[in-house]
Amino acid sequence: MAETEAALRTLAHNVRAARTRAGLSLDELGRRAKVSKGALVGLEKAQGNPNFATLVRLADTLGVPVSALMEGPVEGRVRVVSADAVMPLWAGEEGGEARLMLTTSGPAPVEVWRWRLEPGEEYPSHPHQAGVVETVSVTVGRMVLVVDGAEHAVEAGQTATFDADTPHTYRGAGTGTCHLIMTVHIPPGPGSAN
Repeated sequence: MAETEAALRTLAHNVRAARTRAGLSLDELGRRAKVSKGALVGLEKAQGNPNFATLVRLADTLGVPVSALMEGPVEGRVRVVSADAVMPLWAGEEGGEARLMLTTSGPAPVEVWRWRLEPGEEYPSHPHQAGVVETVSVTVGRMVLVVDGAEHAVEAGQTATFDADTPHTYRGAGTGTCHLIMTVHIPPGPGSAN
């Protein structure tokens, strides 16, 4: 319970700081991210339990990676992250899950995710900000990647990449569990040196 409270406090601090840096009021952030002002007020007070889709919309609107809203300060030059030490940010109805393992630093950060999808289980995503590119590498099993309505089969040993500023869905396929590594390449934010 203490870990959850600490995570909520970190999230509250990071959302407030990113909103302030972006020069957005609660009303304006809520309008752009399609999140109610009440939910944002609660979030910035470390109350509530925002879902994964809300976190993605806030991060996209603020022009930061999801992890920038969730992680504390980076310590040391090397980070080693164990999958079981990271809470899932999405849990599917059939047992699938998505864990944000880490985000690289620098002007164009990259998020590294571990996903598990059961057959037929899917995660639909709204379009991200312009310039975001996602890459999926299937390590075990099969999946169907749906980008802007077109289906693409991706099997173990294959990698697919796409511009993520359009609707997209990850769907488990075949008869077994699909494991994949997803990276989200985020364009440099305003004021970054290119």
